[in-house]
Amino acid sequence: MVSRGLHESDIVFGWQASIDIARDQYDATISKPMTVSLEEFNAWIQEALAGLPARFARLADEVSIVVEEEPSADTLRDLELESEDDLLGLYQGIPINETSFFQPAGELPARISIYRGPILRLCRTKAEVIHEVRDTVVHELGHHVGLDDEEMPY
Repeated sequence: MVSRGLHESDIVFGWQASIDIARDQYDATISKPMTVSLEEFNAWIQEALAGLPARFARLADEVSIVVEEEPSADTLRDLELESEDDLLGLYQGIPINETSFFQPAGELPARISIYRGPILRLCRTKAEVIHEVRDTVVHELGHHVGLDDEEMPY
């Protein structure tokens, strides 16, 4: 029995309205990427790099770190990835354990690409972005020293 003049249909409608509002709030939080200017994102990258432990910071000085909006279709195909959201960063270069004094001249310097779009779709706060960028840079620096994905802690 329902008291205070409410009918059962009012309660069901109110309950459904609450569910609809909660679902809309959840969808808005989950499905929409953060909106961050490129300048602000670059500042967050610098913040993430400033927080690297000393040994990783020294390695980061050896590579060029660039921000790209999305991984290219060619990159995704080469890595056999289905979605651009599967790739947050990419190391391109010759790992230092494979370099030699006798390395031919003209090689491009090692480079780490950080993919802004996938990171912003994954993260919900500035702190999450900084944490994810830091983790991604450390992971890619692992490739710079010659580690495979299977050898890295994350």
